[in-house]
Amino acid sequence: MRPMFWTLPTIMTWTRIVAIPLIVGVFYLPMAEPTRNLLATVMFIVFAATDWLDGFLARRLNQTSAFGAFLDPVADKFLVCASLLVLVHLNRADVFVALIIIGREIAISALREWMAQIGAGKSVAVHMLGKVKTVVQMVAIPFLLYDGFLFGLIDTGLWGQWLIWLSAVLTVWSMVYYLQKAIPEIRARAK
Repeated sequence: MRPMFWTLPTIMTWTRIVAIPLIVGVFYLPMAEPTRNLLATVMFIVFAATDWLDGFLARRLNQTSAFGAFLDPVADKFLVCASLLVLVHLNRADVFVALIIIGREIAISALREWMAQIGAGKSVAVHMLGKVKTVVQMVAIPFLLYDGFLFGLIDTGLWGQWLIWLSAVLTVWSMVYYLQKAIPEIRARAK
């Protein structure tokens, strides 16, 4: 029997982690900025799409595992956080937005880990608000990486700015939601 960390869905999850230095490295290549932007955008979209595909394949091929369930959100967070840092470096995203998003990811991951340890992990399970936040992030980031006019009409830099700020608002909102779900357990443990 093959170990669960070498299944096709898990390998696809690993590709999101491997993608990070590739996306960052694009901005150090000796090529025109629009070309770098396009290449980084396409790479981000392709690798981000593996998030949906690996979950679909894991269920379809009956290859779900505890390791895959652990690695999948970690890979997503690494990809998003690394991309945000690149965007801050390129002055396309505000450092405050990056701090909100990255700080929330760390805080909620720690909360989920603690809640799982005390047997209350279901109270902070992924909610639709968190999924909407992720979708907005996954649209904002490639818009900001591209930073040009799409089809000569859509100013992706402008739309990306609006979307990344919306993502920051949704990030705080979802964090408050998860904390509210966890407070009863926290209070019960404090007694």
